[in-house]
Amino acid sequence: MHTNDTSDDAATRNQLRELAETAIERALAGGASEAEVAVSQDAGLSVTARLRDIETLEYQNDRGLGVTVYVDGCKGSASSAEFSAAALSQAVDKALSFAKQTTADPCAGLADAARLCRDPKPIALDFPWALSPDEARDLALACEVAALDADPRIQNSDGAQVATHRSMRVYANSHGFLEADQRSRHSVSCAVIAGETDAMERDYDYTLARDPDDLRPVADVGRHAAERTVKRLGSRRLPTQECAVVYAPDMARGLLGHAASAMSGTAQYRKASFLLDGVGEPLFPKWLHWHEQPHLDRGLGSGAYDNEGVTTVERALVADGAFTSYVLSSYSARRLGLATTGHAGGLHNIDIVADGHVVDDVLAAAGQGFLVTELMGQGTNMLTGDYSRGAAGYWFANGKIEYPVSEVTVAGNLRDIYGGIRAIGKERDERGLIRTGAVWIETMTVAGS
Repeated sequence: MHTNDTSDDAATRNQLRELAETAIERALAGGASEAEVAVSQDAGLSVTARLRDIETLEYQNDRGLGVTVYVDGCKGSASSAEFSAAALSQAVDKALSFAKQTTADPCAGLADAARLCRDPKPIALDFPWALSPDEARDLALACEVAALDADPRIQNSDGAQVATHRSMRVYANSHGFLEADQRSRHSVSCAVIAGETDAMERDYDYTLARDPDDLRPVADVGRHAAERTVKRLGSRRLPTQECAVVYAPDMARGLLGHAASAMSGTAQYRKASFLLDGVGEPLFPKWLHWHEQPHLDRGLGSGAYDNEGVTTVERALVADGAFTSYVLSSYSARRLGLATTGHAGGLHNIDIVADGHVVDDVLAAAGQGFLVTELMGQGTNMLTGDYSRGAAGYWFANGKIEYPVSEVTVAGNLRDIYGGIRAIGKERDERGLIRTGAVWIETMTVAGS
């Protein structure tokens, strides 16, 4: 992995590697047939400003060790927040004793040795932000002040936060795998409240990146949070109807993510998926593809290997509208009689590609309908695909926003919703694992008054 090492980083990495090696040796000496250990150290700083004053200033310095052992197919796990020799020994001994009390599972165990990443690809994921508490305070205050001063209708604040975080993780197992991974994550966010007569609305904005140089200016975040909030004043309910629905990019990410959850190995072997045995089955329009890119520099979902040490690979996870494979860890793969896809821990940087169906202005393409900018509630049945979520956003006509909308529900079945995707917006949101533009769905039920 690419790192921006200091001498302290190198010393920490060596300490964590030694702990992991010692834990593996002790587990094998204690009777484990296989063992794996993850050791981590995280440090971070966050400052929250509210109503032009500092509300919280927090420094984080956490560490942890987790050990899992396998004894004749029986699994035991234990963890510790201490790195002393006594704490390490106690964690290993606990894991071994727990393994003696569990039932053997022929699918349990480490990832196959042949699939482990022996020569990790360097990926730039660690970009320290030399941010002092005073500097973080000034940035948080500047962000909130930009929001509070943006419009006289901004009456209150839920605060602006500036946060920086770095983590180092070492993973080792008894197949001889031992690698260290260091990465950073930085963010600025702001949420404010606007009022007009008796009506109050809240909205927010944020920027998130591995490299602090990729963050948007704090004043821009504050002003945009205020603009979003003020635009929601005067919200109305819609009459219940069938109409076009456009999911804003950050909302579209979650909508599409339900498909990945349904294709996870866990959902498949438990038979708790509306996409049971769904590989190769048409789900999206044929022009829609998911391109997975695990090795992007600065990618929020990047990694040369997954949480089991399995090599990650670039792939077309969805091609011509159909999933090409399940999303598998080693355990779920064995339950299904398949091989791991390197997804222990989740997806890696999914780009949504829409051949010939990317549009500059999704609202203009859709013409009239409901733009979803906020979702509430959990209403997704992963067994049947039935989908019903509280929503807020805007009614648009002739490609232009007419008025804000709140207290409505968007509903349908995910199969119909996915099959009804008409186009993807050009402007993408890259603040998550699924990177997509706005998604235009031909028709959904919008339930209101």
